[in-house]
Amino acid sequence: MHRFYLPPDQCQQPSLLLTGREAHHALRVVRVRARERVSVLDGAGHEFRCEVQENDHDEVRLAVIEKRHHPAPSCQVTLLQAVPKAKIMDAIVQKATELGAARIVPLLTERVVSQLDREDAAHKAGKWRAVAVEAIKQCGSAWLPEVETPLTLAQFFARNEKFELPLIASLQDGSLSARAHFRTFCTQHGRLPKSVGVWIGPEGDFTPAETEAIERNGALPITLGRLVLRAETAAIYCLSVINHELQSGVL
Repeated sequence: MHRFYLPPDQCQQPSLLLTGREAHHALRVVRVRARERVSVLDGAGHEFRCEVQENDHDEVRLAVIEKRHHPAPSCQVTLLQAVPKAKIMDAIVQKATELGAARIVPLLTERVVSQLDREDAAHKAGKWRAVAVEAIKQCGSAWLPEVETPLTLAQFFARNEKFELPLIASLQDGSLSARAHFRTFCTQHGRLPKSVGVWIGPEGDFTPAETEAIERNGALPITLGRLVLRAETAAIYCLSVINHELQSGVL
């Protein structure tokens, strides 16, 4: 069944309308036909099973047959990712969405190659949000992650935001596995964490001063094994491990 996306404010009526990019996808890419069944996701936990009523050259009208609600994940996972070069961030956003991240915070750190001004940052964020939309359509997630506008470490720390289990991918000797930190948390609290934040550095990693600041704000260093991973590989690795621990339950 083909999937499409409409924001929540466009999913309030018994008849939905695809326009713009979504209509183009329906009409020119997958070529839907009248009476065909399709699915519409609103990114806020709802899935609408629909039937194609009619279409013209730039719009598709859908009749809602069934509305389903998918509960939010019990743990909100935030990826704090130093922005890598070129299109690598697109791939990270895509895979983070598929792996269930609730939020992606792009970071402008000292070793980030592309330092963005406010206009460029807003443009990039819009592009990454579009990547996330395509990813939920591909994987079927009813929840669209929040993709923030890039910000510096200082700007993030100024929020005084806390995670129940904050982690940082680390090359330091003596770093523990993510599982060890999950087990410690569960032993202390008798449950899995409700929020996890994981920090991933750029190519060349965070500077020692940045790592110290992140850890001073509570992040626990985790090892990713003996090999040095690329930024995108590290993000996928960490989110996969976190997913595994949350789904398997280490209590």
